[in-house]
Amino acid sequence: MADSSNGKKLIEIDVSSDTVCPWCFVGKTNLDKAIEQSKDSFDFKVRWHPYFLNPSAPKEGVKKSDFFGQRFGAAQFDQMQSRMSQIFRGLGYDYDTAGLTGNSMDCHRLLTYAAKQGYEKQHALAGELFINYHVEGKYIGDKQVLLDAAKKVGIEGAEELLNDPNKGVNEVNEELEKYSSRISGVPHFTINGMFEISGGQPPEVFQRAFKAAVQ
Repeated sequence: MADSSNGKKLIEIDVSSDTVCPWCFVGKTNLDKAIEQSKDSFDFKVRWHPYFLNPSAPKEGVKKSDFFGQRFGAAQFDQMQSRMSQIFRGLGYDYDTAGLTGNSMDCHRLLTYAAKQGYEKQHALAGELFINYHVEGKYIGDKQVLLDAAKKVGIEGAEELLNDPNKGVNEVNEELEKYSSRISGVPHFTINGMFEISGGQPPEVFQRAFKAAVQ
């Protein structure tokens, strides 16, 4: 178990996630709460890795209601939306149900690229993209949305990356194989390489895992 320079134990967290997954937003929100509540005891390094819930989703944006209604059926989609709206309200957010959805490859290219400039920036970018998509109704396949998010958190070179649709794809696929090929759903959290947590768990579940991971 590594120590930080200040003597605190270091908690390393690998997260497999997809930007279009609402439970991943819930999981990140609760993880952030747990980190905030535990920062006096531990230092943290959070790394984000790709996962595709809908790998065949179209590149062009389509209405969430149309896409998920066809995938799950109208009745089940309505139930899912109602449940997620309630959960988001409990976290202090309004859950967008009217925006567009689509392929998340460009998000993963940008997130994988962002890690090279620091995991704190990558973590901030993940949060910004979640807010964009799930709360603000922005389409994460829109290059300008991605550029604005990158600029907000201080990622350099994003435009050059996104202008080339092939740039970074191999890196995403490598990350996908290494970190996400054996799991069947997201969010998935691995803490210090040993403790695994799935789903949008409450902060106290993460806090217990933090303590157990340094024993």
